[in-house]
Amino acid sequence: MTQGSSGGQTAMGGHAPAGGAPSPTNPTTSTPWGSTSTSTPNGAPAWNSAPLGSGYADAPTASVPLVPDGSAAGAPTASTPGGRSGSAHSAARARGPRRARLQLRHINPWTVLKFSCVLSIALFFVWLIVIGVLFGVLDGAGVINKINDAYTTIQGGNAKAPVTAGIVFGSAAIIGVVNIVLFIALTTVGSVVYNLCADLVGGVEITLSER
Repeated sequence: MTQGSSGGQTAMGGHAPAGGAPSPTNPTTSTPWGSTSTSTPNGAPAWNSAPLGSGYADAPTASVPLVPDGSAAGAPTASTPGGRSGSAHSAARARGPRRARLQLRHINPWTVLKFSCVLSIALFFVWLIVIGVLFGVLDGAGVINKINDAYTTIQGGNAKAPVTAGIVFGSAAIIGVVNIVLFIALTTVGSVVYNLCADLVGGVEITLSER
């Protein structure tokens, strides 16, 4: 804000109080702040607003607040994508992983029955594969032939060989089917027994923890 020769002051918005302030009809030697002096065709002075250059930036700047730098000491830390600040995330990691203690109170017998059926069938095929591999290894090593020869020698020449592929795989299949039935029955009945025990004394407690 500047002061004209007549003592009037002009505000930053360009409005001047009454009483001798500069105007196109009352020219003075001082140019209002933010304007440039020009001349009209009839010689009367006028003022045109123009952008201030570096020479007109005489407004005080001491009161302008400074924007704090994020790297300065004491500046707030940036937020993580999860919504927590970096310091809170570091504190959570320093405390260790979170843990939750849960209790297994009920097991659905129908789901146990379906799961045990699929699992027992898969184990049945695994059992047959293991028997086949074991029989092939023993047969290749000559163990099966020695057992058959020893048996026929003891029983006589007309005795049949006790260990053959058909007998081995047939016996393994029968054992596997029995195991399927027993496994399904035991798991299903076991789930029912567990539910009864959980209703009486409470279920098994487990502790889950973050990695």
